[in-house]
Parts: sequence; structure tokens; C-alpha cells
Amino acid sequence: MRSTVFLLLALAALGATQEPQRGSVWPKPQSTVRFHNNGFVIVSINTFRFNVTRNKCDILSAALTRYYKYLSLEREAGYSERVNFRAGSNEVPLGEQPLSSNSSYRGRIDSLEVDLMARCEDTPYFGMDEHYELRVDSPDVPLGAKLVAHSIWGILRGLETFVQLAAPSADGTALHMSSCMISDYPRFPHRGLLVDTARHFMPIETLHKIIDGMEASKLNTFHWHIVDDQSFPYQSKLYPELSDKGAYNPLSHVYTQNDVKALIEYCRLRGIRVIPEFDTPGHTLSWGNSHPELLTKCYNSKSPLGPMDPTKKSTYRFIQNFFSEIAEVFPDRYFHVGGDEVSKDCWKSNPDINNWMRENNISGLYNKLESFYINKAVHLIYSLNMSTIVWQEVFDNGDTQLDNNTVVHIWKLGSFMEELRKTTSAGYMTLLSSCWYLDHLKSGGDWTEMYQCDPHNFDGTEEQKRLILGGEACMWSEFVDFTNVVPRVFPRASAVAERLWSDRSVKDIRDATQRLDEFRCRLLRRGVHAQPSRGPGYCPGEIF
Repeated sequence: MRSTVFLLLALAALGATQEPQRGSVWPKPQSTVRFHNNGFVIVSINTFRFNVTRNKCDILSAALTRYYKYLSLEREAGYSERVNFRAGSNEVPLGEQPLSSNSSYRGRIDSLEVDLMARCEDTPYFGMDEHYELRVDSPDVPLGAKLVAHSIWGILRGLETFVQLAAPSADGTALHMSSCMISDYPRFPHRGLLVDTARHFMPIETLHKIIDGMEASKLNTFHWHIVDDQSFPYQSKLYPELSDKGAYNPLSHVYTQNDVKALIEYCRLRGIRVIPEFDTPGHTLSWGNSHPELLTKCYNSKSPLGPMDPTKKSTYRFIQNFFSEIAEVFPDRYFHVGGDEVSKDCWKSNPDINNWMRENNISGLYNKLESFYINKAVHLIYSLNMSTIVWQEVFDNGDTQLDNNTVVHIWKLGSFMEELRKTTSAGYMTLLSSCWYLDHLKSGGDWTEMYQCDPHNFDGTEEQKRLILGGEACMWSEFVDFTNVVPRVFPRASAVAERLWSDRSVKDIRDATQRLDEFRCRLLRRGVHAQPSRGPGYCPGEIF
């Protein structure tokens, strides 16, 4: 507790003495080389254009329109006031003197050459190539700018970096940009954000803002925890009664098929995967509002129904049909089947369950009953040519037959580094979330704890650590809704994003604090209402 207090005091002190780094990039690139004695160029938004020199597609066209808008927003931030920018190794030198008298001034650039070296892929996927190289006034591109990538996903990440390099001039008439070369790629292939839309319904417009923040943070996976005990907002084609009786309001608090399709498209255009989670056999009370036969009847509980009944063949017929629909609606090859926090009390109370267990020689072994269900569920998903992600309890139970493509998702806070060692020792690909629960709010400065949590900080071989795919920040929604979810997520999820993108050696809190402060201001300019990342301060160009 004392160390946390000291850290927060240090952040507040830093906020009082330091200004944000301008023209800095978040997440920090793998390699940045400055040229011409920290030279800089001017970008005039009125004449600037993107030049596509090779392959084109709808994703690229939409991105160029979007990022031109973002460039314009950066310039507008300098219009409302004259801003003095702190000089530093990671910033362009800005000041009040005429450009002609500034020895670091190199000239103007009017375009960014965008070179997509391969044909566009249509849909983001696990393991997609996100590498890019960006040159601004480098020796081989004097007074020019060039972005090169082998994939459209690398182009998207490079466009984000290009815009973040821009900082408004002192008079707000143009943008300054460092003369540099950036070679960049992610450290981990899976960099996600889980959003729970069941405890509180999140309107599509709110989800768009969250996805905008993900794009800026270079997060690439939207884990949609779409239903749970409390509500079933997904409007199924096969079983519309699930949301008719399971949603908070079947008219306003549902995601129609068109809503889901549009959200997947919104993510696709930003290089973000959408992984659906329909958690079973627990967390399913809302299913029972329309299909009580799926759930177990409880005999000694306040709730009349409990988890799904694993002993009925009809349960598996239903989920096979439902999972088949999900496989058609969501294009990603991964399906998060859940499997966490399954209460055994209801099963223990039910005589039919216990008779079935005796007949199948697992009497009293309720973990084996759970594993029986999970085995059935995951093999149904395998039959749909999809791979599964499961919460750690499925692995911990020890009886589930998981194939080598299964991903184990670690969420319990306890000894999660030991859990990482165990899952990777068993040969399973693994995701981490334990230290990145965004609903656990201490203060605005608690992003530093998330920033310092590294998925490789466990005792394991290099081969084991290669099985760590990355991780996810998790925004459970018991105490957030559309009014406060965005500032609760950002910029704290962005701290996780840098941990998963940047080199492991990037861990300087002081440097990160200054860069995150500017990144948070950039999010505000884009309409993503991120909360302050440290103590007192303000964002240049704030307009109310």
C-alpha cells in the first residue's frame, strides 16, 4: 500500500513539473532513428495528400480518409492557443522563432507515399503480419515520406504512427514532424480488450468509441463477452426467443444481426479481430428465461436454476445448432467457450444429475461432470473448423481433452505466473489477463501497475515463453455502462497495449508517463473520452 501511495505522489509531482511529449508515438516503436541532427519538417494540411503507389483496397481507402481527418485534428489542437513545446530527444524542436532561423528545420513535405507490397487481405486474423517501415525525410527519402508494409495490417499500424509523429506548430498553421526512420512490429500477436455487454448493455456507438481507442493503441482483438447470467442481448437467427426473454429490453437492449455485422465490419476496417464469447456451462441463467430445459433444476438454492445440464442429449443438440450459427456470423477462427466459475452446488442437489453420474462411474466427481460437458462443447466447435479459447479452470480441472490449437486464458489474480508456467509446460498456447482487470480501479494512476506486468515474467524455458500469445485487458461491466465505460478503459488499456507491442526493455515509467499524457490528449481529440493518466493538468486545445 505504501509503495502505491509513493508512486501516485511521484506521478502527481511529475505532472506538476513536466509537459507531455509532443510528436511521440504510443505504443513505443521497436526502432526509431533520427536524422539531420534532430531535424524536422513541416506538413501543411491544406496541401498534404496520401499517394498509394501499388495495391489498393477498401480497407486502405477508408483508412486514408480516416487518418487525414486525424491529421487535421492534430493541427486544430494548436489553433486555440500558442503552445510552447518542451525540447527533448523524442520531440521535434518547436518554438517561436522563424523557421528560417531554426537550424533543425529541413523544409516541407506534401505527401506520404503508401506502398502496400502485397494484395490486400480481406479479414484480420491471428498471426497477421503487422510489420511496417516508415521514413520521414530520411537520407533515402529527402524531404519526403514513405510507408512500406507487406500487408494491409502493417499499413494501418504505420498510418497510426505517422499521424502520432505530427505535432502542431506554435501558431497552429502547420504540423511539425521529426526526420526519422521507424521499423516496427508487435512483440505479441494477440493484443486484446474484453468488453462485457451483459451486466450493462453497451450501445453500438459506445463500442465504436472503444474500438477507436483500440485502433489508436494498436490493439488488434476485440473479445466480445456478449451474454452472461444477467442478460442475453445477442439476437439469434435460430433462437430469437433467447433475447426476447433474456435481454434487459428486447426492443432497445439487443444486438441485431445487422448490428453485429456492422460492428465486425467496423473492426475489420481497423485491422481488429472480433472473438465472440458465449460462456457455458455456467454464466447461463439468461438462457433459461426462454429455455429452462437447458439448465439444471436446483433443490437447495435461492435460484431455481443453475448451470447447464450436462446429462441431457438435448443440451448438446441445442448448443450445436447455436454454435453453428455463431460460426457463420463471426468470421474469426477462434471461439471463446468460457468454462469459468461453474458452481457445483446445484448439480450436487439434483437427484437426476447424481443418478446419471452413478451410472457413468463418476459419482461425486463434479469436476469430471464439468469436464464431460466441456469435452462435448469443444469438440462441437472443432467440428465447425474453429479453435477454442477457454478460461483457466478448464485446464485446471485436468480431465478435458483439448487439442493443440486450444488457447488457455489466465484470469485469476493469485499465482498467475505459476499458472503460466503450468499451461505452457503442458504445451498449451496461453493468454494473460490476471493483472489487467480494468474494473479493479484504484486511481487514475494505477495504469503503472498494469504497465509493469509482463507476460514473460515467469520461470519457464524460451520454448514455453513462445507459447505466450499475448493477453487482454478486461472490462467487466458490473459498475460501468455507456456513461463511464470509455474513460474507465482508456488510457489504462493503452498501457497494456504498449506492454504487448513494444520491446520488453521498454519500461521507463517517467518516459511512459509523458508519452501517455500526450496520447490521452490525442484520444480526446478523436472523441474518445479517456480519463487523465496522472495528476493535475490539461490538454492543449481543449474546447468545451
